[in-house]
Amino acid sequence: GVIVALTSLLVTRNVNVSGRRTSVRLEPDLWAALRDIAEREDRSLHEICSDIDKTKGDTRLTSAMRIYIVNYFRSAATFVIGEGGSAAVRFGPDQVQVCFGS
Repeated sequence: GVIVALTSLLVTRNVNVSGRRTSVRLEPDLWAALRDIAEREDRSLHEICSDIDKTKGDTRLTSAMRIYIVNYFRSAATFVIGEGGSAAVRFGPDQVQVCFGS
């Protein structure tokens, strides 16, 4: 048989969560998204992680962080249907726009 060795694509970072240091493993794109959120909200990564930790309930911190990131960008997105059936998704105050259709 063939043995395939997979290397983890996860990146481990230390964050201070509610005053305690902990290690978190996330995909590089999710770390970048979390940094973007922190910048947009004018808060530190540690503050964002602490807020997530306080509201995660029984969910693991890394899972709660992934859910938070998805929900943040979903709530920031606005779907607009224009004339002729064209559509666009706009994200946040910068109004980055992705267009679809005619």
